[in-house]
Amino acid sequence: MTPVHSDGSPTTALFDRPAECVAPDLVGWSLLIDGVGGVIVETEAYSVADPASHSFRGRTARNGSMFEKPGSIYVYRSYGLHWCLNFVCQPGSAVLIRALRPKKGIDVMQQRRGKVSLHKLCSGPGRLCEALAVDGRYDGMSLSEASFELLYPESLPELVVGKRIGISKATDTLWRFGERHSLFLSRKF
Repeated sequence: MTPVHSDGSPTTALFDRPAECVAPDLVGWSLLIDGVGGVIVETEAYSVADPASHSFRGRTARNGSMFEKPGSIYVYRSYGLHWCLNFVCQPGSAVLIRALRPKKGIDVMQQRRGKVSLHKLCSGPGRLCEALAVDGRYDGMSLSEASFELLYPESLPELVVGKRIGISKATDTLWRFGERHSLFLSRKF
């Protein structure tokens, strides 16, 4: 089954797989929210069996969206400061969108974030969410809702794989994926 509809948008089949399989496949897709966004250049995977995952100890009020249907959105606040955007895969698993290469609505993103360099505009989950105006109101929504566009890559990027960032458990798990040589990553591999 193909992971996209005829218009280039994803089918549920894209997400109804383990997060560690979905995460590398999302690199290169374009993500737009209300027409603003760019190309996904970095992701991380988290599964229900993963001690670094919010879902590891089961469903709670905070992580409930991680247990919704594939293609749902899980948004949480990291350290009480920054919002983080995740796409739900199989129950209890999700892909964290870590960085984008800005492409559309750059002026809008710069108004939201201040005059920062293009390379830093969406490099990191908190910066990305601020640039795209993502906050808790999106938690539990579906990627198929009107505000979101997720479009198949024009070309498939060369990938690099590494350890996830900013976690204290399962630190050696190689579930961070990025576009090789991208200048827009949150951190070099």
